[in-house]
Amino acid sequence: MGAASSVLVGVVAALHVYFLVLEMFLWTTPYGQKTFARSAEEQEQTKVLAGNQGLYNGFLAAGLAWSLVAVEPTAFALKLFFLACVAVAGIYGAATASRKILFVQTLPALAAVLVTILAHR
Repeated sequence: MGAASSVLVGVVAALHVYFLVLEMFLWTTPYGQKTFARSAEEQEQTKVLAGNQGLYNGFLAAGLAWSLVAVEPTAFALKLFFLACVAVAGIYGAATASRKILFVQTLPALAAVLVTILAHR
C-alpha cells in the first residue's frame, strides 16, 4: 500500500505541475483557450490571475514532491496536509468555476488520502 500511496501522491503532484504550465505559460495559447473554453480576449484579460493561480499549483506540487522524499513521521503529515489543500481547492473550484475540477483535482487527491491513510495503519 505504501507504493500505491506514493504513486497516487506522485500523480497528484504531476497534475499540479501540468496545471502550473497550463496556467502560467499556455493560458493565452489556442490550447489554453480550448482547455478553458474561453475566447482569446478573455484569456488575455485574465492572464495575470491565471499566472498567480499556476504559481500556487506549483507550490502544491512542490509540497507533494517534498512529502515523497521526506522521512517518517514527517512524510505522512506532509502528504495529508498537501493532499487536503488540493482537495479543498478542488472543492472550491468545482463550486465556483467548473464541476470538472471535482473530477480532475478533488477525486485524485481524495483517493490518494484514502490510500495513504490505509498504508499508514
